[in-house]
Amino acid sequence: MSEHSANPSSATAATGRSRAVKAVIPAAGLATRFLPATKAVPKELLPVVDRPVLQYIVEEAAQAGIGDVLLITGRGKTSMVDHFDSRPDLEARLEEKGDAERLAAVRRPGELAEIYTCRQPEQLGLGHAVGYAESHVGDQPFAVLLGDEFVKQSEPLLPAMLELQARTGGVVLAFFEVDPSETKRYGIASVEPAEAELTDIGEVVRVTGMVEKPKPEDAPSNLAVLGRYVLPASIFDAIRRTEPGSGGEIQLTDAMELLRNEGTPVHAIVYRGTRYDTGMPLGYLQTVVQIAAERDDLGGEFRKWLAEFVNDDASGVTGT
Repeated sequence: MSEHSANPSSATAATGRSRAVKAVIPAAGLATRFLPATKAVPKELLPVVDRPVLQYIVEEAAQAGIGDVLLITGRGKTSMVDHFDSRPDLEARLEEKGDAERLAAVRRPGELAEIYTCRQPEQLGLGHAVGYAESHVGDQPFAVLLGDEFVKQSEPLLPAMLELQARTGGVVLAFFEVDPSETKRYGIASVEPAEAELTDIGEVVRVTGMVEKPKPEDAPSNLAVLGRYVLPASIFDAIRRTEPGSGGEIQLTDAMELLRNEGTPVHAIVYRGTRYDTGMPLGYLQTVVQIAAERDDLGGEFRKWLAEFVNDDASGVTGT
């Protein structure tokens, strides 16, 4: 049983549309940037201190009231599901020892949401992966959370996205600002001001187009796509009608652009909170350091050690 109520009949009073109550996490990739570590361990289970990346993402969904999560998995990734299963033997041992804190931590993943899985036999693009969720999602809107980034729990993003989608009925994205010199690393959006009645939700913009990894001089803005989407069920038909694009893959961006051209509204929340990106080794290490430094139980001592380590390194002192 999940730790919150996620009632499918809940709706935004202003429109009567249902809010999304299911999330899809595409997690079938090979994570080649982290080899050889990810040869046997899914990237999504790499630990950030003492919780895997995937748990942070499911916690983000649960915090927004989503109690149904579908993992799109691939070969060798069954351990992702195991993480959210119960471990009676381990729980019994911890209970015998009176270790209530670790017992609660072990039980917590299974209390976050109902976890379902679907196998993607070949990795043929994000759009291809999302398409496998159709039979699970049905004709309701749903959230897509990419498996290598998450946001700070005290600075949530998803609730505003769910509200925005319930009001508009269209596609909802999330953007974050990047330095203009970095636009070549991201999908960049062209935008215009949103309708006045939507501005109470947050910093909302209407999306007029997206460009994949433009040069700084060609970028329409410095708003980059963050790995969070709330989509209407019509995306599945659009995916079926989408031809392979960049890299010979079926791109979710192309399917969303198809819907936009056919009149589906596309909006975005500009997120100015803390985003953790674990998709590459440097970002992963930065995430571990940031979260460890902020922990009540570790932060003080860890910050002290980190300052000493950096100072020693800067002065050319080598530790043993």
